[in-house]
Order: sequence, then C-alpha cells, then structure tokens
Amino acid sequence: MKKYKVGIIGATGMVGQRFILLLADHPWFDVVCLAASPRSAGKAYAECVGERWVMTSPIPEKIADMVIMDASKVEEVASQVDFCFCAVDMKKDEIRALEEAYAKAECPIISNNSANRLVDDIPMIIPEINDDHAEIIEAQKKRLGTKRGFIAVKSNCSLQSYVPAIHPLMQFGVDKVLACTYQAISGAGKTFERWPEMVDNLIPYIGGEEEKSEIEPLKIWGKVEDGKIVPTDDIKITSQCFRVPVSDGHTAAVFVSFKDADNKPSVEEIKKVWAEYAGAAQKLELPSAPKQFLHYFEEPDQPQIKSARALENGMAISIGRLREDSQYDYKFVCMSHNTLRGAAGGGVLLAELLAAKGYFD
Repeated sequence: MKKYKVGIIGATGMVGQRFILLLADHPWFDVVCLAASPRSAGKAYAECVGERWVMTSPIPEKIADMVIMDASKVEEVASQVDFCFCAVDMKKDEIRALEEAYAKAECPIISNNSANRLVDDIPMIIPEINDDHAEIIEAQKKRLGTKRGFIAVKSNCSLQSYVPAIHPLMQFGVDKVLACTYQAISGAGKTFERWPEMVDNLIPYIGGEEEKSEIEPLKIWGKVEDGKIVPTDDIKITSQCFRVPVSDGHTAAVFVSFKDADNKPSVEEIKKVWAEYAGAAQKLELPSAPKQFLHYFEEPDQPQIKSARALENGMAISIGRLREDSQYDYKFVCMSHNTLRGAAGGGVLLAELLAAKGYFD
C-alpha cells in the first residue's frame, strides 16, 4: 500500500485532535496539512491549541510545530494532499458548501460531519456493514463533474453502538427496534472541566439526535439503485437519547422484534451470529479494524464503560444482557467508544476501506 498524504480540516477541535493521535504513526496515511478557521491560520498547532488540547496523550512532535492553514483556501489546501478528513464546527449549509468545494477541487473528503449524511449519492459507510455503498461514488463524481473528488461520510456516533449489533440479525427479519442511547459528554465536544454542569446530572434531550437515530440506519441498510442510495422501508426504529455524566463511551438499551415471532432465533443462535460476524474491515485486514468486531459479555453487569470502551483500541462493539422481553422479542445493551469507533476512528477506518478499494488513486 502506498503512503497517502492527508490533511485534517477542523484540526483544532476535539475530533480533530483525535484524528491527529490516530494518524500520528499510521502505516498508510501521513498527515502533511492541518487546516482550521482563519483565526487559527498561520499559527503553530501547539501554540494555537494550547490548553484546549483535551487528549490524554501529548501532541505528537511532528504536529506541534506544523503551521495551520486557512480551511477556506480550498485550492491551497487541496494541492498538498491526496485526501482530507473533515471535522469542522460550522453551520450545516456552510459545511455542505465547504466539503463540496474540496470535492470539486479533486480532493476526496472523509467527513465526520452530519451535513451531507442524507444526500442520496453520498455514501454513509460503516465498513463492517455496508462497504458496497462505496460504488455510489462514481455517480456522485458524475454529478460533481470530478475525476477523483468526492465526499464519503461516517454515521452518527451513537448509531455505531447498536446498529452493528442489529445488522447480523437482519437475516432473521428484524421488524421493529427501540433504542435508548446514553451518550458521553465528549460527543458534544466537552470535558467535565469545560462543562461542570454535567457532573451528577443527566439531560434527557440532545438536539437532532433522535431524528438521526431513526433515519440514518435506514440509509445504511438501503440499496444502491439508479445512482442513488434508497433507504430501506423494511424496518421501523424509534429512539430516545440522553446526555449522561460519562467522559467517553455511548451505551444503548436496545429492544428488537422479528416479523415472524414464532420462528425468531434463539438466544444461542443470536450469540453465535454475533461471535462469527465479520465484515469487509476484517476480511481486508484494515489497519484500524478490530480483529473481533462484536464482543458479547456473559456477566450480567457488563459491558461497563470504563472496562470495555478501550476494547480493541476502542474500535470494537460490546454487547451484553441479551434476554427475552415481554413487549418486544428480545432486549440487550450495547456500548462503543464514541470518539474512536464513533467519530475519528470510524473515519480513519472508512478511509482505509476506500484506500484498499482504490478510491484515492
């Protein structure tokens, strides 16, 4: 695999910081460019970020003295890289315009943002689930008039705690899903030092989150038809989303029903399917992929955030407490690391998938 030159747009924020750590010693990707808002441009990265660096590991030496570029100078940034990761904090219409400008400048964008997730020719990929959606990129490039520029996005971070557990069960005819998510404060780009109101607190509302939880999976499970990704109408999802006093790690309480309740899989069958499931990320042996995608815990009090969120470098999904339910067929709990599997790590894994498939060449 050749080494690709990559940039990080929105490099000073929490997700941008996580991208920097994940890419510091990456075998395929070499960070050569950091971009952010005009007010950060021209400053050395360490000087600009200063006390806003929230990662537990220090800023990598190579990155500390790198001068930040102005992300709005699209041609200037695009000329230096093979592709960019994007994790900017802007209004959605501004993000859409910025990402499309980079794509039209022949710079592929791997986006952590929600702005382009529901555009019907932009793939929203979890590599273990719907890697085949990458084929829509050719239709997108025709629309944009580009030769190699395109946009690919990762899904909402909370989805990646429970959608991976539901996906292997689709073969049994999943009909309805109720998912209640309990989301860490880092999902809002916060720490306890910067958000002391969250200590000993729970907020039963996260703006836009429930809509994302109910709509985005339908696109992930959709089909590519006539140059568009058509969302599935084969499953119904309802959700509630809570912000909880946890630094990192999103948990979900999940309830599922099957179309044919009389022939639903047994507990043993479900556990077996989870244990044996592997997707494109495992088959291609991508550098960031967990060896075992789904981990089931038999202990009744597992998985717990502190002990399970770092499983397989934070890229695995933890599942537990599978049992029959009185209203739905089954219920269980899931957990994933929201800034690793859910955000930056999921973006890096998506980029690895597209690199392995030749989309950056």
